[in-house]
Amino acid sequence: MEVEQEFLLLSARKLRELNGRIMVCLEKLSEDQVWLRGGENENAIGNLCQHLAGNVSQWIGHGVAGLEDSRTRDLEFSARGGRSREELKALLTGTVEEAAEIIAKVKPEALMHERRIQNYDVTVLSAIYHVVEHFAQHTGQIIIATKALTGEDLGFYPHLNPEKTQPPPPGSLP
Repeated sequence: MEVEQEFLLLSARKLRELNGRIMVCLEKLSEDQVWLRGGENENAIGNLCQHLAGNVSQWIGHGVAGLEDSRTRDLEFSARGGRSREELKALLTGTVEEAAEIIAKVKPEALMHERRIQNYDVTVLSAIYHVVEHFAQHTGQIIIATKALTGEDLGFYPHLNPEKTQPPPPGSLP
């Protein structure tokens, strides 16, 4: 497989994997915990989910595929509720699935095409890389917040626990 095609498939797979981890977190939280803020300078998990959906939609849907850009970034952060946990799960999963399909269909020769996204001049490759990196950063925040709120090990790496002899989950990446 060519490096370009591997990059595209890995990017789509990684977005799905990270989204799956966020879904595990949302399942463990109450509706109140999803929208809990420790202070005005902090974002609730619900805000981060909305923000990720907006970012992915803008950068991949609009920037890479040319779909309409309907993002209102400020509303992602100003919300103090409004979407249920199930609505957030559907929003984020639907957005990630659409983006993963778009990424998987990108032709390798298009990776160096220029795009203007959010007032940045970027290549398709750098737009995809940005989205995966950005998604990973906020997934980490959601995982840390979920662990703090629940006190639970979320079980993402059971194969690294010497007391358990389970293989890595299918499709998981290091």
